Amino acid sequence: MQVKTKAYGTIEVDERQKIEFPGGIFGFENLHSYVLIDALQRPFYWLQSLEVTEVAFVLIDPTIFRPDYDPRIPEEELEQIGIKNDEDSLMFAIVTIPEEQSQMTANLQGPIVIGKENRLGRQSISPDPRWKIRHHILEELSAARNGTC
Repeated sequence: MQVKTKAYGTIEVDERQKIEFPGGIFGFENLHSYVLIDALQRPFYWLQSLEVTEVAFVLIDPTIFRPDYDPRIPEEELEQIGIKNDEDSLMFAIVTIPEEQSQMTANLQGPIVIGKENRLGRQSISPDPRWKIRHHILEELSAARNGTC
C-alpha cells in the first residue's frame, strides 16, 4: 500500500505494517491508524499516522539502552489489545530529538505496546517509578555498556 509520510514522502509499505491504536496515543486520541516503518537510521523506527501525514513518532526498543527495562504494564491493559505474554508483543519508547541530537530522550514512562499477531497497539503508563518521561538515550547506553545501569 502507498503511504504518504512526514519524513520519507510517499513510500510503499506492506499491509502487515499497519497498526491500529483503538484508544489512540496520548495527545492524539483521535488518530487510530498508523504504519510501523524501519527508520533509515538504526536502531530507530518510524510510527506514521495514516490519518494525518504531519503526525509521526520516532520509536526505539528501550532494551537497547536499558536492558533492565520492564514497565510492568497491568495485565488487563495488555489483554485489551489481545496480548497474553511478552512473546506476543513488541515494546517501544517514543523518542524526542532536540536540535542538539546528543541530548535525545526516550519516554520510558509511557511505552508503546503492539500485539505481533493482531497488530493492535496502545500507549500505557508504567506504574514503576524508575521510568521517567525523559531518559537520555546516549548517557544510558554508555552506562549500560559500562555495567552501571
